[in-house]
Amino acid sequence: MRMSFLLSTILPTSAALIALCLPVGRVRAAAASADPAGDPLGDVVISATRLPTPESQVANSVTVVTAADIAARQAQTLPDVLKDVPGLNVVQTGGAGGQAYVFMRGANSNHVKVLVDGIDMADPSSPTASFDFGQFLTPDIDRVEVLRGPQSGLYGSDAIGGVINIITKGGNGPTAFTAGIEGGSFDTLNQNGGISGSTGPLHYRATIAHFHAGATPVTPENLLAPGEARNDDSYDNVTASAKLGYDVTDTIDLGLVGRYTRTDLRFTGDDYSTYPATPAAQRSAGATLQYYTRGTGHLSLLDGRLNQTLGVAYGSTKSSSATPGSANSYYAGDRVKVDWQADYVVTSGQTVVVGAEHQRDAIRQPITAGTDLNSGYAELQSTLFENFHDTVSLRYDDSGRFGGKATYRVAPTYFIAATGTKLKASVGSGFKTPTLSEMYQDYPAYGFFGNPDLKPETSVGYDAGFEQALPGGRLRLGVTYFHNDIRNLITNNASNTSYANIGRARTKGVESFVAYQPTDTVTLRLDYTYTQAYDAILNQELLRRPRHKGNADVRWQATDRLSLDVSLLAVGSFIDGNRDFSIPRLKAPGYVTMDIAASYDLNEMFTVYGRITNLMDRDYQNPTGFLRPGRGVFGGVRARL
Repeated sequence: MRMSFLLSTILPTSAALIALCLPVGRVRAAAASADPAGDPLGDVVISATRLPTPESQVANSVTVVTAADIAARQAQTLPDVLKDVPGLNVVQTGGAGGQAYVFMRGANSNHVKVLVDGIDMADPSSPTASFDFGQFLTPDIDRVEVLRGPQSGLYGSDAIGGVINIITKGGNGPTAFTAGIEGGSFDTLNQNGGISGSTGPLHYRATIAHFHAGATPVTPENLLAPGEARNDDSYDNVTASAKLGYDVTDTIDLGLVGRYTRTDLRFTGDDYSTYPATPAAQRSAGATLQYYTRGTGHLSLLDGRLNQTLGVAYGSTKSSSATPGSANSYYAGDRVKVDWQADYVVTSGQTVVVGAEHQRDAIRQPITAGTDLNSGYAELQSTLFENFHDTVSLRYDDSGRFGGKATYRVAPTYFIAATGTKLKASVGSGFKTPTLSEMYQDYPAYGFFGNPDLKPETSVGYDAGFEQALPGGRLRLGVTYFHNDIRNLITNNASNTSYANIGRARTKGVESFVAYQPTDTVTLRLDYTYTQAYDAILNQELLRRPRHKGNADVRWQATDRLSLDVSLLAVGSFIDGNRDFSIPRLKAPGYVTMDIAASYDLNEMFTVYGRITNLMDRDYQNPTGFLRPGRGVFGGVRARL
């Protein structure tokens, strides 16, 4: 790491922030030490500022999904967790194990930063360096924070659309064991087990899960030749994860997290020997092996006013695909990242955050290439006067490949305590670095070559809105308008021989919600998102961005032991290409699905549960050419020992 670069980046930036924002009047307690008790606007969130902050002080739109939410919905994979989140369109090629990507506020699927316990989950070996949400199981998830809007001013590359921050469960208290097993439609059989607890200064949690879906129909019947039988998809996923913590002293603690995933998918590929392509008669095979780990050391000084964390992370992804009649493909890449962050409570209501990062990305197969990225950032959280909070962040990322890139974010919010109203706004910039594949991967047989002179994709975005809590706190509602202008998008050049920074896109829309708790045992939530996303050069809608999306969820704690959850998801029509893109643009129909889940506590140790997904057995595709699962019936048991 080039320490001179890091210091020259961080110190002037943080000094500028302090000079701009410190001379203020009376302030409240710093966000880092804020007590969320009594906060009428809900949760404490971390991802918006990199520090625990009451939601009423956060200007950005953020959705928090807890472990309790996941259990109530009985979501087994990450796409099932995210599909109802406002502002997101989750696309998955078929059922369990199919590639799954997220379009956030109309931005590209690789414009979302995904973090798991502080580990950047992007895959450097992927042509788009995207994260495949379809391979992530849920048993060890404690919470998911979905932060919408450009966040590169704090998180750097990829955060044009926003950030999805996944925090896994830790260990505390006496040793406890958990186990679960379920079965059901599509030849499903899932098992998981775990141990967690603490002893003295040691905290620990370990989880292992196996997901199997052996017979999921994915190929639409209208694509099959007359009399041709459909081959169902088969998927296996084994995931093991662990989290350790050790309190060396009252002011020093160490942490270690690790995650291992192995997947195998048998799927129907496409036969390109004809035009248009047709589903292949024989199944293809795909396999993925992922390993991620991060170690941290934390030091707290000055009675907790100064906190520093040093982290070292490593991630590796290997994937292969075997298709009858074609050459096998193999991809391998890894990422090493060193990060340091410090936060300092200057005065009550003034917290400065500074940090530095060094990242090394590499592809091992099918080519050998690598790139380095050095970064520094600074943030100031301020309470300028009572109930008026502001967050300002600046960041600089430097690479020898494309030079430096500065980004920013300003996010003020004002909470009117007398009426329970939060007024919020934010403006920020974003960027995404070119992928190693885009720069160096050549396809000479097709006359297509990488472009090492590519520049980062860039964006500027803003949003503004309000959230209102009515007296008693049983009814909350909110509306947010958003707008993003994305430039230098990497796309094919005019001759289709390489990539070039020639694309532009504009996205805008509205996110709204109503949350109502009519009784202590019933909660209701309605969400609606309107999105316009279009190519600013060709003036046409971008693919796979539905204009309309709405969902409703009702949760009822019927008795002390029985709980029920009913959810409805409605997605409007969208522009897409057909399965092999021989038809590059068509209007895909929208769809409505309903899920029902119930659980019953037999005693303090055992819970039985069941769910019906796609209750109305809707036949729908997202993306086009890949069936989503029809009606599914599942049941299982969970144990806590």
